[in-house]
Amino acid sequence: MEFLFYVIPMLIGGVALFIGYRVLGRSLQLRRAWSSGLVAQGRCVRTYTTTHGYDDNRVSTTLHHVYEFTTADGRSVRFEEPGGSALTVEGDVVPVRYAAERPEHATAQAVRPGLNAATTAATLVFVGVMVVFCLFFVTTFATEFGGGMP
Repeated sequence: MEFLFYVIPMLIGGVALFIGYRVLGRSLQLRRAWSSGLVAQGRCVRTYTTTHGYDDNRVSTTLHHVYEFTTADGRSVRFEEPGGSALTVEGDVVPVRYAAERPEHATAQAVRPGLNAATTAATLVFVGVMVVFCLFFVTTFATEFGGGMP
C-alpha cells in the first residue's frame, strides 16, 4: 500500500512535466513563425468548438479555426489552430505567419511575444513548483518512514 505514496506523486510530476513540455513546444513554435518574417494571406475555411467536461457545471469550450494559405513557393497548406479570435468566422481573410521549413506549424494569432513569454514562464514556474512538491513528498516519505509505514 505504501507504494502509492511513491507512484501517485511521480505520476502527478510526470503529467506536470508533460504539460510543461507541450507548452514550451507551442511557445517555441509560435516564436519561430512570428520571427520568420514570412506572412501570407490565409482564409478561415472552418470553425468549430469542442467541449470537455463531465457534467453541466464543469464544461470547458474551445474554439478551433482551420486556415488555408499558399506559401511563397506555391504550396497550399491547411492547418488547425485552437483558441483563436471568436470574431474570426468562415471566409475571413487573415494574415498567417509561418516558418519556411515548417509551414504546417503556421499561426494566425497576432504577434505578441511578450504575452507569449509571460504565459509560458508562468506555466513553467507552476510546473516546476508541482515537480518540486512531488519530489519533496516522495523524499520526505522515504526518509520519515524508512520506505514503509510504521
